[in-house]
Amino acid sequence: MTAPGHPERAVSDPIGLIVDLVAAVEHRLEPDRIRDVVTGVAGGRAKSRRLAAHLTEHPSVLSDGRSPAPRAVGDLLIALREAGAQTVSPPCCAECGRQMRTLQRRGQDWYCGNCGPQPESCAACGNTRRVATRDRAGRPRCAKCPDTDGRDPITVISALIAELDPHAGREVIADAVRRSAPRPSYQQKLAWALEANPALLTGDGHLAPHRAILRLIDLLHAAGVAGIVQPSCPGCHRVVRIDKPLDGQRVCRTCIAHSRIEECSSCGARREPATRDDQGRPLCPNCLVNDPANLETCINCGRRKVVNTRTPDGPLCSSCPSLPTGTCSICGEEKPCGTSRTTGQPWCPDCQRRSAACSVCRGVAAVVSGTLDQPLCADCTAPEVWHTCPTCSDPDYPHPGQCARCLINRRLGELLGAPSNALHPGLEALRHNIATTEHPITARRWLNKPSVSPVLSDLASGRRALTHEALDELPDSPPLAHLRQVLVGVGALPERDEYMVRLERFLTSLLASQPDPEHRKVLHRYTIWHLVRRLRQRNNGRPLTPQQFMSARQRTHAAVAFLSWLAAHDLTLETCRHADLDRWLTDDLAAYRQTAGHFIRWARTNKLTTVHVPAVRWNGPTQPLDDEHRWNTARRLLHDDTLKPEDRLAGLLLLLYAQGPSSIHRLTTEDVEIGPQEVRLHLGNAPVQLPEPVAQLARTVAANRKGHATIGALAPSPWLFPGGQPGRPISTTQLTQRLNNLGIRPNQARSTALFQLATAIPAAILARTLGIHTDVAVAWQRLSAGDWANYAAEVSHRYSPGRQHDAP
Repeated sequence: MTAPGHPERAVSDPIGLIVDLVAAVEHRLEPDRIRDVVTGVAGGRAKSRRLAAHLTEHPSVLSDGRSPAPRAVGDLLIALREAGAQTVSPPCCAECGRQMRTLQRRGQDWYCGNCGPQPESCAACGNTRRVATRDRAGRPRCAKCPDTDGRDPITVISALIAELDPHAGREVIADAVRRSAPRPSYQQKLAWALEANPALLTGDGHLAPHRAILRLIDLLHAAGVAGIVQPSCPGCHRVVRIDKPLDGQRVCRTCIAHSRIEECSSCGARREPATRDDQGRPLCPNCLVNDPANLETCINCGRRKVVNTRTPDGPLCSSCPSLPTGTCSICGEEKPCGTSRTTGQPWCPDCQRRSAACSVCRGVAAVVSGTLDQPLCADCTAPEVWHTCPTCSDPDYPHPGQCARCLINRRLGELLGAPSNALHPGLEALRHNIATTEHPITARRWLNKPSVSPVLSDLASGRRALTHEALDELPDSPPLAHLRQVLVGVGALPERDEYMVRLERFLTSLLASQPDPEHRKVLHRYTIWHLVRRLRQRNNGRPLTPQQFMSARQRTHAAVAFLSWLAAHDLTLETCRHADLDRWLTDDLAAYRQTAGHFIRWARTNKLTTVHVPAVRWNGPTQPLDDEHRWNTARRLLHDDTLKPEDRLAGLLLLLYAQGPSSIHRLTTEDVEIGPQEVRLHLGNAPVQLPEPVAQLARTVAANRKGHATIGALAPSPWLFPGGQPGRPISTTQLTQRLNNLGIRPNQARSTALFQLATAIPAAILARTLGIHTDVAVAWQRLSAGDWANYAAEVSHRYSPGRQHDAP
């Protein structure tokens, strides 16, 4: 959002713009004092930009205090008056015009305490008056007709809890009630709610009408009161904090996020929106962080980047560590300083932003060197003559102090010890790989990570064996997975199917946690002898994909949820009937209702039950097919040389050959046959000859492929699209994100491409060339009404005598 007249400043420096607007009206406050007040009220970057935009469009609110205006404007006016402002007006009531010290809102209008609340008809006396309280049924009551029953609410709650735990102390209960509901009126509401439904204390807390009941349950459970059961989330069945209302129940924050999922208007990812743009369209957290309007200038390197750390002196990006304290070469003060790229001397953030008249050329410019009395601009500053590294005398190192490779070797010595024959050969290979990496600064940061350095130190000292099993004992985390893959890449550990290991470990833990031996037996048959065995047969030695792992885990959770539901209703697979299954499918508290159909069909096949849930029949794509947009995007990828070649090739494989991200990311160099005149790509059993300029893109990507991994990466990588982990392809999530940045929605674009290809090509040829299943090809051919006769006629017309042959 930008403000008229100050569009750039409203985005880059909204706080400064607000200070200037206030200072133009209020002359009794110093600018520094105004800045402190504005900073305390404006909050984050988005809120400060909205505040700056409104004050720019409606500056009169500072002098008259009139709404409509955002709540932040009213808070700013109140804060300025409390700070001693005299000219700035306090907020004024939109109805009676009275000046206010606090305000209430209805929409964008402010009202005082008398005009703000809307009068309602009292449920007791019937008079239309201001609502003072509400009775136990939620109906309004005026101040003269409070709903009181004369009982002490703490006594009522204590009596209810005594039925669960006769030994619970009254003082413990009273303390928990007061801490969860400090006001007596709220204590009364708690007593009414618990008296109406005592089961809230024994597991039905998700039905609590007041948040304080959940707080009371947590306090009583922590105090050791017997019979108190912490409620589980009705959505995901986890025992976590549930205080968010959703459809009449209280659920956890994760379920709330899932209920708010929308497609990001920028990248297309389906996530909970972090904010909305000027048109009200959703934006995901990643797009919000990387929005150019949210980038700030790093006080160390001076680049506009995402803020990683905020210091009292200003923001720091992720590439810059916290500034060390030193003596600034310009102002001479002792404060946190960066190092000037021009002079090699320390200078503080204030001097980095300082401008003055140069003492040599007299031009007003940014101060680069000199002193406060004798400032020098960049043109009048003699650049520093850099010295070589004092340790290795590297003449190509243009910075003071030790070079990055010397610092890496010193860090490797601290973690792995001095080079010796006693060090494990795999760790010695890791040392050599890190010491000779192309990006030493990145490698040094990786070595300094708290999740990496202790593990390497333990492996080198022998405190932990260099095996997969020893690493499995550590808590699972992304840094550990990356370290494991680095060790595999340098040959210190053998390659293994990580997703299969994770799946087996997950199933072992889940089966061991099942208290019912019959359930454990059925789940073992379903998960081990059906899901895992079928995955092994289908992959035939190939490693599991992330999608296969997630699907198996979800189906396992669904089977557990269905068996748990049966047990809660005194049913088994054998006694379950279709009426019971209908109850399950319509029960709002039941989880994984659709996914559990796979387990129920398996149980029926193995004669464990007589009920049946039919599989969902695919009736065609759910999203609209936009062939015109597909061809426009394909033309752009074919001819726009400003885009990355790997992104262009991946997008064209999706748009022209209907390859999804899960297929594209696993393409290897062996799938590309590059000949002197033609390029063939193996997508299925029969290779596809790529036309120009797609063939040239394939040659470029195959010759220059390079992932983001800097340590342990195989050179050259066998993958056509290398990823961030050494020896791994790009993930489907990352590939989808890059396609979204090109304006491609993979599911919609692939459906459109398959539809058009199935119209022109028979199912058998489509399956052989694109690598899809024959049944899928047949389904798409029927959907598009394509057949062999149409294909033969098209081929005959395409290669008729006298007609120029089209490229395949």
